[in-house]
Amino acid sequence: MSDHHRVHLARAARPAYDALEAFAKTVGDLAAEAGIDARLRELALIHASQLNGCAYCVRVHSDRGAKAGLTLDVVAQLPVWRESGVFSERERAALELTESYVFIHDDGVSDDVYDRVGGILSEEEYVALSWLLVSINAFNRIAIAGRYPVPERRAASPAP
Repeated sequence: MSDHHRVHLARAARPAYDALEAFAKTVGDLAAEAGIDARLRELALIHASQLNGCAYCVRVHSDRGAKAGLTLDVVAQLPVWRESGVFSERERAALELTESYVFIHDDGVSDDVYDRVGGILSEEEYVALSWLLVSINAFNRIAIAGRYPVPERRAASPAP
């Protein structure tokens, strides 16, 4: 990867980024009102960021997920969620919808996925989760295009 300077879109056009942040807050509120809990929200946002290749957003949402009670084991199981037994039916539906939104260019949200997910999530939950996915895909693209750094974390020094 080149060390060449990249435009930082959030700084270069702050009003546009502020509008995206306001949008994210609006859809976050919509999701909470629809009954999408923090764990489900963060699972979907982490998985979308993983699939899009956005290390920056994976870090952000893994941290938020930890605050929402996600364990390292659960986050590590995301890439293999179909084979894993750690996810609820609702979470599996959300992860399937997440993949449809990330790979929207392949087949849109197929009728099979729409029917399967719609049989598990309410219409209000489906709508709210869809808006969350639109939002994270936008943030992923900003961070990826700008090559936002994700430095290694240093372990905290042990207390004397």
